[in-house]
Amino acid sequence: MARRRLTEVCRIPASGARTVEPFEVDGLSLLAIPQLAYDVPGEPANMNGGDADTELLVLRRTADGYQPFQRLAAPGGEDAEFFRIGDRAFLATASVRTGHGPYEYATTSRVFEWAGGRFEPFQSFPGFAAKQWRHFTIDGAHFLALAQGIEVPGRQDDNRPSQIFRWTGDAFTPFQAIPSKWAYNWHAFAIDGEHYLAHADHVEPSLLYRWNGAEFVAHQQLAPRHGRAFATFSADGDHYLLVGCLQSQSRLLRWDGRTFVDHQTLDGLATREFAVIETPGALHVVRVNFILGTPADPRPSLDSQLYTWQDGRLTVAEEFPTTGAADVSVHDDAEGPLVFVANALTPEARFAAFAAVYRFN
Repeated sequence: MARRRLTEVCRIPASGARTVEPFEVDGLSLLAIPQLAYDVPGEPANMNGGDADTELLVLRRTADGYQPFQRLAAPGGEDAEFFRIGDRAFLATASVRTGHGPYEYATTSRVFEWAGGRFEPFQSFPGFAAKQWRHFTIDGAHFLALAQGIEVPGRQDDNRPSQIFRWTGDAFTPFQAIPSKWAYNWHAFAIDGEHYLAHADHVEPSLLYRWNGAEFVAHQQLAPRHGRAFATFSADGDHYLLVGCLQSQSRLLRWDGRTFVDHQTLDGLATREFAVIETPGALHVVRVNFILGTPADPRPSLDSQLYTWQDGRLTVAEEFPTTGAADVSVHDDAEGPLVFVANALTPEARFAAFAAVYRFN
């Protein structure tokens, strides 16, 4: 039997884990895990229910594993994005909702700054069903983009477009609104000196935007519906873009010099996130899958995939079990790549699940 490339190292208890964000700061190896909800005793399982007044977990890696380090106010936690501006370090957190049901989607998402050996509140952003932050730079300018929005019956007028903020030197200020109704994700990248920004939406088309020197302009459609995630890589002299969709086929696109064109369709539904692993002479992609079925009757126990780039295509090298997997991240240490997976649900669609850490061999 061939040796498995992903070997589980440990599990970290969490509740509705939506992201795993590993990072290094001041010589510490930390891990941020936003939590969507806590299970409410006596209430039936409901992946959109629970107690959303949660906290974000910050854990420190030690010789004995990941130990509690700090808890941050980030209810209804969907995302955590660590980034640096000069010698300053920040952690942006996205909150999708608050309350115990009915829920309030008009929530505040917060950015924390590292100061005095811990994270302290830095700036707050009003939003509506915030899903994900992405930090990126263009020609020395720092941007922070918030994907948000959800179609709630009776609350259509409260919905908000996704928003890009720009760093002024002491704070982030609104820069550009991106049309959306139920946004999930961003991915910023550059090809041949041109900057692009992919935006994923569940009910509206997912679009690729191009930076024209002053703002982002629509460049091409990437998926008509169900957008969730993106990843880019270069191989064999070409540039590729992965487009992940939850309820329709995910695809690998190839850059033709002007736009991305279809190259390969990935089997199966339920894609939630990708991560690329590049090692000497080889390229791999991890794809994690969320649920099949519907939120009212979900099937969270799914296999997720590790692909290998071979003969100009992504080929499944192995599969591994996940339960409502919502995120995957890769972080190198002295022994090589570690792969972090956020399992947001149990097989019974409860929230008391875990984040898993794998060693990539």
